[in-house]
Amino acid sequence: MRIRYAIPVIAVAAALALTGCVDNSTPTKSGGTVKSTSGKDAAAIKLLPASIKSSGQIQVGVDATYPPNEYKDANGAAIGWDIDLFNAVAAKLGVKAVYNIAGFDTIIPSITGGKYDAGVSSFTDNVDREKQVDFVNYYSAGIQWAAPVGKTVDPDNACGLKVAVETGTVEEQEDIPAKSKACVSAGKKAIQILKFDGQDQATNAVVLGQADAMSADSPITGYAVEQSGGKLELSGKTFEVAPYGVAVNKGSTLAQAVQKAFQDLVDDGTYKKILDKWGVGDGALSSITINAAANG
Repeated sequence: MRIRYAIPVIAVAAALALTGCVDNSTPTKSGGTVKSTSGKDAAAIKLLPASIKSSGQIQVGVDATYPPNEYKDANGAAIGWDIDLFNAVAAKLGVKAVYNIAGFDTIIPSITGGKYDAGVSSFTDNVDREKQVDFVNYYSAGIQWAAPVGKTVDPDNACGLKVAVETGTVEEQEDIPAKSKACVSAGKKAIQILKFDGQDQATNAVVLGQADAMSADSPITGYAVEQSGGKLELSGKTFEVAPYGVAVNKGSTLAQAVQKAFQDLVDDGTYKKILDKWGVGDGALSSITINAAANG
C-alpha cells in the first residue's frame, strides 16, 4: 500500500498527549483538500436534524490514532483519508465537521448519549453495533496481520503467540478471541491478547518485540508495515472483509443525509479521488448504503 506524505508510526505516539476538540478545516499533509465540483445537495440538507441546521456544525467523535485513516497532525488536528472524506460530506451538507478526539470505545456511547452527532473512526459495521447506532457504509476493509520481518506468523495458527490489538476493535472483540478459542478447543495454548488504547501503541509493541504480531484493519496494517523502516511485514492474506460505516443515532435522519451526500461524492468522482490520493482506492464502493451488516 502506498501512502504519500505519511508520518512514521513511532512518531505517532508522541502526539497522544494532544487531546481535545479540534476543527480540521485546513488541507491535509497528503497534498491538499479534494473538493467536489457539484456543489451542495439541497435535498440532503433538508434531511439534517434541526440542531445541526441551526448550529451549522456536525460534532464528530474520532479516535485519531489509526493512521492513515484518522490520526493527528503536529497541531493535534484530526487528519487522514477518513477525515478528508467526511469533510467533503459536510461541505455537501453545507455545514462544518468539528472533530472531537476521543477513545475509540467511548465514541458510540457518546453518540447515543447526545454528545456527538456522528462517529468517523473506521467503524466496522456489524449487527451488534447496529443495535446501538445506524451506520452509513462508505468503504470496504478486511483484517490483516503483520509481524516482525523474518518471523513467520500464520493468523490461522497463532496458538500461544502474543498478538497486539487496539481495544474496542473487531480484532480485539471478535477476530483474536475466536482464533484463541479454536486453539484451546484443539488442546493448544490460547493466544495472548495484548490490548492497547491506540493502534499506534499496538503497532509499537510489535516493533519493540513485546508482541509476536498485530491484527488491524487492512489499510492500517499496510500503512504500519510501510512506515516501520523494514521492521514489519504482512502475515497471511486479508480476510473477513466488511464495510466501514459512519455511526449516527438510530432512527436519525442524519443517516439519510450523510448517505445522500456520500453518494453524490461517489457519482461526481470526488470520493474516488480522495481515496486514490491516499493510496486506499482498493476499498472503494459504488453504492453507499445504510446498515449493510443487517441488510447485507
